[in-house]
Amino acid sequence: MSRARISLFLLITISLALAALAVSVLSPKVSAGSVSAAFQMLEPRSGHTATLLPDGHVLIAGGMRRNQDFYKSAELYNPVTGKFQSTGEMSQRRVGHIAVLLRSGKVLIAGGWIGMGGTDSAELYDPTTGRFTTIARMTVRRGRPSATVLRDGDVLFAGGEEVDNESLASAEIFHLASQSFERVGSMHHARVAHTATLLPDGRVLIAGGYTGEVTASAELYDPKTKSFTETARMNIARCKHTAGLLPDGRVLIAGGSDNRGWQGNLSSAEIYDPHMGKFVAAASLNDGRFKLPDEAVQLPSHKLLIAGGSKEVEIFDPQTGKFQAASGELNDRWHYMSETRLRDGSVLLAGGYPNSDQATAQTWIYRP
Repeated sequence: MSRARISLFLLITISLALAALAVSVLSPKVSAGSVSAAFQMLEPRSGHTATLLPDGHVLIAGGMRRNQDFYKSAELYNPVTGKFQSTGEMSQRRVGHIAVLLRSGKVLIAGGWIGMGGTDSAELYDPTTGRFTTIARMTVRRGRPSATVLRDGDVLFAGGEEVDNESLASAEIFHLASQSFERVGSMHHARVAHTATLLPDGRVLIAGGYTGEVTASAELYDPKTKSFTETARMNIARCKHTAGLLPDGRVLIAGGSDNRGWQGNLSSAEIYDPHMGKFVAAASLNDGRFKLPDEAVQLPSHKLLIAGGSKEVEIFDPQTGKFQAASGELNDRWHYMSETRLRDGSVLLAGGYPNSDQATAQTWIYRP
């Protein structure tokens, strides 16, 4: 090769290298936000609920200190001071219950574990008085059911366990107007530790869970017919995972565990397309994790936050289809922690337990 050709080759190679360097320098790196420690709760808790109230406070209710040591106490997080204060007590000690904000501004607390079995008790928390009031009972005792606020303001309860290791297929509706529960059609598969996601068309996607063994089955609840129909199965059987609605109406399913439990933590993720009625594989989490909050937090950017079961807080970007770890990390793999988006777009992460069953009072704040 002549010297001229060699010189031209080197010139082109150097130019391309410089161009690539310029792109990497000039292209801003997209931040995944940061997580940092915050003030502790009044009590160490896991399996509790955390509900954003209309005034911006967060109601923390129930949970456990350790196995069979459950709380009836509740506390309020003040986003201005960053501190917690006590509020009224529930009528029942419970863990693995549900809490949803109703259109009335009150919080519905229902179900959960009260020992080795579930409870059918329900109550309402009134933020204006700071008190809980018992209401009509559910149609069946449910430990760790799913709960979904429907478009008309009523609430769908599905599955759970009546006693340990006996999953339920039954479902019921809480009617806001009458404050009563109505039995509706059952699911095709009994399940607990599943997810339930409200779709844009008003139907609810029920995915995964435990039915005696971990399942990949999924089904759709139609509020018009008050019944369930089966849809395509997930690519991977999973329970104790998380799910989140994407801006285009699809649903991200991530993490969880297979039949091996603690030894079967999953990093895989998949996306359900309600128009196609199918699940497709998605990019994996950076870290396998299970015992997650049922619902991933949707940030103001429409990205999804996933926390718990790992020291990392991960953000799913629908535009890139990938997960990115936030800067900073938790000090342990906290399971069954809560995650609550605050009115300023930050997220309160609270409680959980590590590999032992001793819960923590620690909290953290994620900032986008």
